[in-house]
Parts: sequence; C-alpha cells; structure tokens
Amino acid sequence: MDLATIIGFVSGIGLVVVSILMGSGLGLFVNIPSMMIVGGGTLAATMISYPMQEFLMVIGLFIRVFIFKIQNTEEIIKNLVDISNKARKGGLLSIESELGKVKDPFMQKALQMSVDGVQTLAIAAIMQKEISMLQKTHKIGWEIFGSMGSYAPAFGMVGTLIGLVQMLATLDDPSTIGPKMAVAMITTFYGALVANLFFIPMSAKLKRRSDEETMNMKLVFEGVVSIREGEHPRIMEDKLNVYLSANNNKGKGKAKGKGGKK
Repeated sequence: MDLATIIGFVSGIGLVVVSILMGSGLGLFVNIPSMMIVGGGTLAATMISYPMQEFLMVIGLFIRVFIFKIQNTEEIIKNLVDISNKARKGGLLSIESELGKVKDPFMQKALQMSVDGVQTLAIAAIMQKEISMLQKTHKIGWEIFGSMGSYAPAFGMVGTLIGLVQMLATLDDPSTIGPKMAVAMITTFYGALVANLFFIPMSAKLKRRSDEETMNMKLVFEGVVSIREGEHPRIMEDKLNVYLSANNNKGKGKAKGKGGKK
C-alpha cells in the first residue's frame, strides 16, 4: 500500500471540500450534467485514442497507483552476491537449490536458464526483450492517464460553453443568469479538479514506478550475466552498487533542489 498516494488523495479532496464548506454548501457544487460531460467526454476521448485492450488496462493501473510492491535494491544486490558466491564455490548447478527462495520471477527465470546451460548471449537477449516489453506496457499506462489529464479540462471547457449558450438564450429572464453561470463554471471546476488531483499525478506516479521497476530489472540483468560469466562476487557487487549510488544521488539531488542554494 502506497501511503504517500493515499495521504495525497485524502488531503487533496479534504482541503477542497473544507474550502467549499467554508463558503457554501456542497450541494451547490453537485451538478449531474456537468459530471456527465467531463466524465463521459474524458472516457469517450480516451477510448477513441487507444485500442479497447489498452483502455481496459486503466482499471488495473488505477489499483497499481495505490498498491505496489517492489523489492528493495539493497536486498536484490545481497541476493545476487550470495548466489554468486555459491556459484563460484560449487558451480552453476549448485545454485539450483536456491531458486525456490528467489522472490523475483524475472531473476528466477534468468538463473534457471543459467543452470540449464543456456548461452550467455541468449540469456541476455531474452532478459533485454522482457525489459523492453515491460517498459512498453508501462509507457502505455502512464500515457493513458496523461491523456485523460489533458482531456478532462478540455471537456470542462466544453461544458462551460454549453452553459454559456444556455444562459445567453435566456437573457430576457435575469433571474436565471446567475444560476446558469454557476453551472457553467462548475463544469470547468470538475475538469480542472480531476485532471490535477487524479489523472496527471497518477501518470507521474506510474512513470516513477516504471523507472524503479526497470532499474531493478537492469540490475538483475547485470548480476545474472556476471554470475553466468563467473565474475568475482566482489567485483560484481561493486558494479551493482553503482545502481544503489545512482538512487541515493537522485534523492540527494532532489533534497538539495528543495533546499535551494546556501
């Protein structure tokens, strides 16, 4: 469970609701036709943009935003070093007994191919293909949410234009101008809210998840190839720790950026 995502959604929605209640009732901001225009229009435009199979991925990706488990980088490196030490002492066949303990299916499959005597080049080609396919699938996911983030405000504006046309059609009755203008503005509010609080942040989160998972897979790729080639475990560990250093430097860079110059 991603605590940051949940806190972000709850606090974002909560602040908007509280802000509304401080000035009026929630009923003033509930308008079914506006919801239909923004929600229905966004979904319709997304279905036009993507094949049905890719569009249906949205449900699974939505869940993935909140629930995502990825193995710790340090743990992956430790596992690979332990397996490398065992392979160096007893040969590649000696690691077969360890395969059942490996949690990562990607790593387990690569190690099994090594035990089965598959050539290094073949193993590397298969692993790189899997990484490439995963990146492609993830890209579709965050692109869909990014597209929805751009469609929602546009349909909010469409709803506003509809409301303005209806308002102008009844200018002879001044009492209807205020309520119809309010409805017209609510549609824009819906579009901006769902885009900036849901779709765009979801796209960014999925892209980050993709980067994390891809990096771990590349780390496993490097480790398995090193084991297959009989590289010394210490040298392999130093090579894999580069990924760990890159992660730490990325975090430090962000912290420095937030703090500003001293």
